[in-house]
Amino acid sequence: MQGQAIHATMMSSRITLQFLLLTFASFLLSSAGRVHGEAARRPCPIDAIYQFGDSTSDTGNLIRIVGPNGSGSQAARLPYGETFGKPTGRFSDGRLIVDYFAIALGLPLVNPSLGKNLSFEHGVNFAVAGSTVLNSSFYAARNVSVSASDVPLRLQLNWFRNYLNSTCRSKTECGEKLKRSLVIVGEMGSNDFLYSFLSGKSIQEVMTYVPPVVEETINVTRELIKMGASKVVVFGDFAIGCSPIYLTLFKSNDSDAYDEKGCLKAYNAFSQFRNTHVQVALAKLRRELPQATILYGDYYNGYKYVLDQASHLGFDPESALKACCGTGGSYNFNFSQMCGSTGVTACPNPNEFISWDGIHLTQEAHRHITEYNTNKIFPELSCAT
Repeated sequence: MQGQAIHATMMSSRITLQFLLLTFASFLLSSAGRVHGEAARRPCPIDAIYQFGDSTSDTGNLIRIVGPNGSGSQAARLPYGETFGKPTGRFSDGRLIVDYFAIALGLPLVNPSLGKNLSFEHGVNFAVAGSTVLNSSFYAARNVSVSASDVPLRLQLNWFRNYLNSTCRSKTECGEKLKRSLVIVGEMGSNDFLYSFLSGKSIQEVMTYVPPVVEETINVTRELIKMGASKVVVFGDFAIGCSPIYLTLFKSNDSDAYDEKGCLKAYNAFSQFRNTHVQVALAKLRRELPQATILYGDYYNGYKYVLDQASHLGFDPESALKACCGTGGSYNFNFSQMCGSTGVTACPNPNEFISWDGIHLTQEAHRHITEYNTNKIFPELSCAT
């Protein structure tokens, strides 16, 4: 009986020790997850990120397209990049959502595909600011003007295909590389609609553009999966009715046009209409290609979460709908004197603002939107949260 008691005591002690070790390990993992530096690592079977998109995720491609040293883009000069430490071509004061995905995965920040002498060991960013999902001929037929530097989604896909062909020795090697990668599509499509609205198209007409934009997004996503991508996140649009550019350009004298936060109801409803189409299409794609993990990136509710919790998250609630870098009007935004123009200054503390320049968000807003999404996405990717 005494031997049984000793054995029971030893087993109890061993279980207690194992519990303490597991608790301590969990503490270390959660602590690492709270670190905001590049070295923070969450255990996850992902070695690289491949990003497609527009200015919400461009880390330096546009500035390499538009002129010597990127002089044709405001993102090549201060105050853009001031929180980051220098201008990099990012349309923000600092990091973007793709940067925070990389940090959360313990990976280096993803370099732009057009960069020279840069490492692409842990992924490539093909996003180009100002780009659309559909090619310019679709919009030319509808008298909609798009950016001269537009690199449509399918052209970005071709860049990706060329990259794989130049770096993989076989299709099998490419497939193995993609199995250990995260592919992020978007956010992309907001320019398709913004260019249309700026060209005088009504919300009702632009709604008819949503199905072809979503269809092309899904077609490209399908091709990526057939090339070997097994973990894909497709982002929807954010709440455009809360953006200073929309609030300024489409200002209404009707108080009923605004919600309780001061956002334009009709334009937010448009974003939700588009996002619903994306989610329905992704559900069909999951049934078609069950071998892949296909997830929805919720930019809309991530943005609304930041707006709703502005004060709690450290933002100035009085400036929640204003641009940090800009001038004039109720929203500190003037289309003819945008951030980066001579005489236009940035606010002293971008961390207190959600909008950076009236179109794009601040680093701090990107950080919180990423956290909102990784809390939902990481468990689906077999990553720790």
